[in-house]
Amino acid sequence: MDEAKAFVETEEIVDADAIMQEFDRESNVRVFTGWRKKVITGLMAAFSVYMIFMALVLQNATKHTKLTTFMAFIMFMGYIMFPAYKKQTKKINYVPFYDIILAVVGAGSFLYYTIFQEDIIFMSRRIGTLQIVIALIAIVLMVELCRRAVGLPIIFVVGAFVTYAAVKAFTANPGIALRSLMYSLFYDVANGLFSTPVYVCTTFIVLFIILGALLERTGIGTFFVDLANSVAGSSIGGPAKVAVISSALEGMYSGSSVANTVGSGSITIPMMKKTGYKPEFAAAVEAAASTGGQIMPPIMGAAAFLMAEMTEMPYSKIAVTAILPALLYFMGIFVMIHFEAKKHGLKGLPKDALPNFFKLMLKNGYLLLPIVMLVLAMNKYSAGISACIAIMGALIVSLVPRELNKKNLWKLVYPAIPAAAFVVLFLTSKVNVAILAGMLISVLISFVTKKETTLTPTVVVESLENGAKNTIGVAVACGMAGLISGVVTMTALGQFLINTLVPIAQNSTFLALFLTMLCCIILGMGVPTTANYVIMATITAPILIKMGIPVLAAHMFVFYFGIVADITPPVALAAYAGAAIAKCNPLKTGVTATRLAITAFIVPYIFAYSPEMLFIGVEHWYDVALICVSAIIGILGVSAGMEGYMYVKCPWWQRILLLGGGLLCIIPGAVTDISGFALIAVVFALQKIAEKKHPELKVA
Repeated sequence: MDEAKAFVETEEIVDADAIMQEFDRESNVRVFTGWRKKVITGLMAAFSVYMIFMALVLQNATKHTKLTTFMAFIMFMGYIMFPAYKKQTKKINYVPFYDIILAVVGAGSFLYYTIFQEDIIFMSRRIGTLQIVIALIAIVLMVELCRRAVGLPIIFVVGAFVTYAAVKAFTANPGIALRSLMYSLFYDVANGLFSTPVYVCTTFIVLFIILGALLERTGIGTFFVDLANSVAGSSIGGPAKVAVISSALEGMYSGSSVANTVGSGSITIPMMKKTGYKPEFAAAVEAAASTGGQIMPPIMGAAAFLMAEMTEMPYSKIAVTAILPALLYFMGIFVMIHFEAKKHGLKGLPKDALPNFFKLMLKNGYLLLPIVMLVLAMNKYSAGISACIAIMGALIVSLVPRELNKKNLWKLVYPAIPAAAFVVLFLTSKVNVAILAGMLISVLISFVTKKETTLTPTVVVESLENGAKNTIGVAVACGMAGLISGVVTMTALGQFLINTLVPIAQNSTFLALFLTMLCCIILGMGVPTTANYVIMATITAPILIKMGIPVLAAHMFVFYFGIVADITPPVALAAYAGAAIAKCNPLKTGVTATRLAITAFIVPYIFAYSPEMLFIGVEHWYDVALICVSAIIGILGVSAGMEGYMYVKCPWWQRILLLGGGLLCIIPGAVTDISGFALIAVVFALQKIAEKKHPELKVA
């Protein structure tokens, strides 16, 4: 990483925090110093500890207690952290009195449910005026917090759904309409605000967010960039390939498109510009690759955890099925930047400025241990327990001395002690006790090691604080998505749409898929991925399933197209963040990023028509192999056609043949595969001949 930074030392320093605040609402928070910061940090860290403790120790707590206390904290800290408007973030240590009141009232409305849950459960739909008022206050204040932390578009969507439910309720029975609506939206934990999205956020998502925050502090992000540089930095168009590889690796623990773009882009984008890439292309590469982080196992984005719950499948199965589509997505971007680099004669970075792969793995390969532990744990334990095991692993590897040599090898006892404690307790008692012991011992040792290791008390507290802070926006979006889910359930809107739209599609699977894709992209331009997935999975996925597409393939389809909205103009937040780093036109960046991510618009159709790519209904291993080979050839053809280059510049008719051949390879079936392969092979042969006869065409 230091070598890469040195190579671009003439570039301007990127203000990552400013870019995050501009394009990521969750980063647009108040700033505190002094004793106020210590109080806020303490509250945030305490919340993260509480969530870990709940996952490991308080497993028998009622669902009502878990969900309501979780949302109470979100409301309280949300109003403390997120200002009513951006200008307030410039005022240090400033929280207006009305936000303090809103924080207390908002948290109190949820804690009321916690305290009187038995009475409320007993009353059921016979709730009184007090309960109706409290529910109204809680929902209204959550909507306002959503405006601050997430944005307005999702509020308009939720407003439309709730209005529909209200009109239907008042039309059916005006006398009990408000009572029925408030009970369904707020007090019914099976549906409404506390339904699947918030439940999953409380049980799984928050733990993975804490894990991601801790992994960032271990230095694994820097390690991934160095690793990518050692593999591809010196190749043709090396810096762009580094961006793709590092973003794919970072996607294993971070599910935020904007955060990924700013995090790795602050290094990779200047490197790409310096080696000759146009600013728009450099920014687009990073945005497209970083967006793919949400589809990259094992962690993926928050919506993937919701998918596991909504499809009633283990999260480990979701992660496994996502592997091939994710690899194809990144391969498509990789191939396109390779052709772009060849077209413009762009070289890689000097080899002497790059780290050695084997030395790097020998020195820092241990940083991969938490992710390895996560993958292994998910084969046996729940996603929550697996996340806690990975958190413990991150704490342990952070105890490895910063400067390890022959003289201080004895200091490896630091990570060895909690690791040994975990193994012994794991073999003799419950896994929960072993995890908790490993965590506590690691934290205690951090007080002894001081600054000898990455893990210090400050790092622990700040990681827990960042985990809690990053949870607020996701939790609010989940709450809003829960309201939509509740409306669909209480009004039977989903079944109505199925009965209405399936006949319209006239049994045309392609038409149903195409319309679903458009809905996902349009909705995703203003709604977070989490909420987008819940809405589309509730409304359109059942339609696709009704038309014969397997459950997992239908849900993965809407998941993919909800994500690509982050790079699809006119919103394209990830592309805009990349453009801010590259100092270029954001709209052009969004268009270029969409072109680079063309695979994301193709792969979902592949697994919709050929679920074998998701390991669904696979009888023989070669079934998957054949689909993958044809898909790879198809992606190569489409990529070359989009770039207009293979070995030399492609005339227009060759580009058409490449695009047509690529699409034929992607469409399942022996005839289409053979036809597509033949078209691509013809262009390939013509390109090789032209390369020898007209070398002047090799560089644009």
